[in-house]
Amino acid sequence: MFNNYNINQTSLNMAIEFIPEKDHEAYYINELVESIEFHDSYETGRPREYDLRAVLKLVLFSYLRGRYTCRQIEREARENIYARWLTQEHVPSYRTIARFIVSDEAMEMIQSSFESMRSFLVEHNLIDDCVFIDGTKILANANKYSFVWKKKIIHYDDLNREKAEVILNEIKEVETTAFSESLPMDYDNLDLTIAKLEERIEQLDLKVEETKKISPNPAKRVRRIMKSKLNKTKHISEKHDKYSEDMKIFGERNSFSKTDHDATFMRVKEDPMQNGQLKPGYNLQIATSNQFTLDYDLFWNPTDTRTLIPFLKTLETHRVLGRFIVADAGYGSESNYRYIEDELLDQTSLIPYGTMLKENSRKWKSDEKKVLNWDYHDIDDYYIDPNGVRFNFLRVTIRTDKYKFKRQFRCYKAESKDENQEIIDAAFNKSGGVRYIYINSEWEYFKAHEREKLYGKVGAKIYAQRKIDVEPVFGHLKAYLHFTRFTVRGTDKVKSQMGLALMAMNMGKLAKRMAFSLKNKRTRTGNLRISKFWSYFLWSFVTSSLFIKAVHRGL
Repeated sequence: MFNNYNINQTSLNMAIEFIPEKDHEAYYINELVESIEFHDSYETGRPREYDLRAVLKLVLFSYLRGRYTCRQIEREARENIYARWLTQEHVPSYRTIARFIVSDEAMEMIQSSFESMRSFLVEHNLIDDCVFIDGTKILANANKYSFVWKKKIIHYDDLNREKAEVILNEIKEVETTAFSESLPMDYDNLDLTIAKLEERIEQLDLKVEETKKISPNPAKRVRRIMKSKLNKTKHISEKHDKYSEDMKIFGERNSFSKTDHDATFMRVKEDPMQNGQLKPGYNLQIATSNQFTLDYDLFWNPTDTRTLIPFLKTLETHRVLGRFIVADAGYGSESNYRYIEDELLDQTSLIPYGTMLKENSRKWKSDEKKVLNWDYHDIDDYYIDPNGVRFNFLRVTIRTDKYKFKRQFRCYKAESKDENQEIIDAAFNKSGGVRYIYINSEWEYFKAHEREKLYGKVGAKIYAQRKIDVEPVFGHLKAYLHFTRFTVRGTDKVKSQMGLALMAMNMGKLAKRMAFSLKNKRTRTGNLRISKFWSYFLWSFVTSSLFIKAVHRGL
């Protein structure tokens, strides 16, 4: 007997109760959002049409499905049964979703969700004391040809300054008497010069009106020249204001995008043309444990070296740091090692430096140009190079880099004469000067300390987990969820969207992890039952065989 299926028949619509499976992503998204501490401070104005928690659940579920545009999210709420369960049949418009993603309330809820997520992971022993740090580049929502370079702006500003000096000198030559007692005219006070020129043109207008019957009128000629100078001065002043505003936007950066001022041009791995073209983007830094993202931050620095210290401060504030801090060689620097050792007393760094593998090679150890391969006598504090030249300690020098970080070097000077007061040719360089060498003792100390930890059993075992812990997170984010480009602009908005994407990815991993645990539990229970059955079967078989043999013997 077939069911009477007729979609056009008159029917009575009834709400059907739907509850997702316990191992489904929607179930964990609902549990997470309901557990976060959030107090809506919205009191005045028109009441909200939708609950912010429902919108957050919808966005997390859609991001987990790789839907990032607001129209796709709205369609998901309308057509997907799990999304409808999360929103309780409500369908917010794409405008509502767009306003929510970039709102301050969304950022607050994201931070609370990360705190709740970490508490859940710790409670269920899903993470350990190791924090793995790594970074990747995410493209900004900006045109790739909208670059503004700092060096070019400085060059253009210098050219504009030269033009201003020429115009000001011409104005002084034409109107010597008019500007003899005026304020000083320079590049930084062009507004005063423009005001003076406008005042002078008004005087010339009156003079032209008084002498309008004179032909040719000399006042008209002077006014024409002054108007030309005024237009050029205004143009130079507009350029000056534009360059000054660009320099404020740069800050410590060397570039920015015209369509997204917070985006910086940097090299990315996604380079189809293979020409090393710089593209606008953000440097995403994440901290993971057992492939769960515990915290994140966005930086404008193209390299990872200078992002570690501010990111560690963020992790310390959010209480995310574990006992071990693990990162790749891109983070190994003297400033980072010094900060971890001086400020983070309860943490141990497992971060190799750039030349760590090379220094263990036979070629490096046999290279006579390396000062550390020379003979060193610590009692008298001197070095001897392969040519037999002795380098005695001279002084301590301090070098400050462009980031205001100070490094201390010990300077050694070569002995230019031997015991017989004869000149040693090997003690001089090609230009005829005495040779000097500089040793950074603190840097060598940090390098030796990291080698000791990384080559130990515990350190080597923990560092070996880095590639299978933090790297798959980026692969899942970019290759599986296809999140390679932001859809919003500005640091705050971009950070909010990235938090939603990372939290959605955490929800997917948690659901799969819990489903896998339940499956293993069922499998172990089934195997236990099967093993009991086979044990009983084998015991019955053995006893029956023994019984048959006994009968045969008796016969």
